[in-house]
Amino acid sequence: MKFRLEKRDYRSTRMAVLVPVVSLFVSFVLGAIVLLISDANPFQAYAAMIKGAFGSQTKLQYTLVKSIPLLLCGLAVGIAFRLKFWNIGAEGQYVGGVIGITWVMQFWTFLPTSLLLPVGMVVGILFGAMWGGGIPGVLKAQWSVDETLTTLMMNYIIIGFAEYLYFNAWKAPRGGNMGTVLYPKEAWLPRIWGGRVHGGGIFFALILVGILWFVLYKTRWGGFELNMIGKNKRAAECQGVSIKKNIILAMLLSGAIAGLAGVIDAAAVTHQLTKGVDSGYGFTGIIIAWMSGLNPFISIIVSVIMAALETGSDALQMTMKLPNAMGAVLQGLILIPLLAGNIFIEYRLLVIKTRKEVTA
Repeated sequence: MKFRLEKRDYRSTRMAVLVPVVSLFVSFVLGAIVLLISDANPFQAYAAMIKGAFGSQTKLQYTLVKSIPLLLCGLAVGIAFRLKFWNIGAEGQYVGGVIGITWVMQFWTFLPTSLLLPVGMVVGILFGAMWGGGIPGVLKAQWSVDETLTTLMMNYIIIGFAEYLYFNAWKAPRGGNMGTVLYPKEAWLPRIWGGRVHGGGIFFALILVGILWFVLYKTRWGGFELNMIGKNKRAAECQGVSIKKNIILAMLLSGAIAGLAGVIDAAAVTHQLTKGVDSGYGFTGIIIAWMSGLNPFISIIVSVIMAALETGSDALQMTMKLPNAMGAVLQGLILIPLLAGNIFIEYRLLVIKTRKEVTA
């Protein structure tokens, strides 16, 4: 008996739904094995994580706050992935957004306080777009420079630059504390639900989900051109689609959304550029994009699940004495079966019997 993969004529809609669900289940099984190796009861560990993420109003609020930048980074990565542009740089584009809004908040003192937030958001978004489309996008479009390498390396460049800013150049004059001057309170994003959840972030994220769904599924650019480039560049060129232009446009949009994630988190949560700005949201966004099948609405659910894994990992540390890194391990285990299972969306597994088995 032999096994062979055969490319499907069309992407399987049934498998596109089934693969993420099965992958999530398999990842929980793999996680249970890791927990057993760590001398922890998997059922107790998962129960502790659920309680740590949703066990009270405060914990639920914290999970929702975490899910907003994760959702935006997942949307950002998903746009680039549609044309098979492997944007691994959402983390750096997120940091670019934080640097942009902090620059405005700290140094654009000539602006009225009421304008600091909108202007800072625009500048932060532009910083993210430049770091995504302005550099890796142009390099890929003009000279076919591998985007995986450029976007990944640019993460470390801008993270190092951010560290220089909050340790030295932009550091607030207050003893040994790290970080820039706090933004003016009048320029913070408004909060709801007892002052713990930033309503502005939720508003921007949900509006963007609706807009992206329409663009990606109901317009020629998102529904046809990006998909055609991702599936067959030669066929796209025959249809008059500009490969270079679309690569740059898609990466500008991808970087802008990742930059928006950084802007919202800075304006609503940290209110400064400080240590920990490279929080891993951009890398987790890759998992969210794959698990959601690049669908903006499904990304909402997946981002909440990933946020729950992050916030729930704190409970593992406190109640079960497991290292806080266990949450990151469980997140990573989701990606492995997802990437493996993703093959079956575009390929079918054929079982070929040998001649002996047929005649037997």
